[in-house]
Amino acid sequence: MRILAIGDIVGQPGRNAVKNLVPVLVKEEKIDFVIANAENAAGGSGVTPPIAEELFAAGLDVMTTGDHIWNRREIMEYLEKNERLLRPANYPKGAPGFGSCIVNKNSINVGVINLAGRVFMDTIECPFRVVREEIEKIKGRAKIIFVDMHAEATSEKVALGWYLDGVVSCVFGTHTHIQTADERILPKGTAYITDLGMAGPYDSVIGSRIDQIITRFITQIPARFEMAEDNVRLAGAVVEVDEATGKALSIKRVFRKDE
Repeated sequence: MRILAIGDIVGQPGRNAVKNLVPVLVKEEKIDFVIANAENAAGGSGVTPPIAEELFAAGLDVMTTGDHIWNRREIMEYLEKNERLLRPANYPKGAPGFGSCIVNKNSINVGVINLAGRVFMDTIECPFRVVREEIEKIKGRAKIIFVDMHAEATSEKVALGWYLDGVVSCVFGTHTHIQTADERILPKGTAYITDLGMAGPYDSVIGSRIDQIITRFITQIPARFEMAEDNVRLAGAVVEVDEATGKALSIKRVFRKDE
């Protein structure tokens, strides 16, 4: 099975890149299943129900999120109804929504788990402990399991990759919007990459207008940031998985310009 994982979708430019490029990549790369992180899809912060539906219609099978999932209050009820839009599993019990799901595609079950890091981020439950609980829910029903570790610290993502080597099919990182060049198959068969990057404008500072971000760094005065628009690209990775064992066979980075 060939699975496309896409980094953070940032605003309207990122959504357009998904709509334009996912069908192309599905055809060219013979993709069976598509996962993307959508926590920045609404103007760079959060996701709304109409935008979630727009992205599912564009060909996404599961969407993960992160620390911005609560920024749009209208998403709360939607999270309770649609388990294919995940929020990090290690938020405290009682938070709306689901931290993992199983989706059947072409008669194959694919499990997806969403986590958030704790280093330089909110203090929430331990992702290393919670992920084991989520795996137990999925194990036996899906051999293929993908984990989105939405985290700031490279070390936290790398550690989770090694922690889950041989236990899941793939651990990929999101959140920094910068694609890393460390994709590999770990010794026990888990595909790993520290960050997938973003679907969005690359003539920017992680999606926002360059001038506004520089001014903020120089003055330290808070300001409302606006989306950049130029040099829109889609970044992610294609992972091929053995359906019988759940082990990863290959991982290849994707970085495609939206013409």
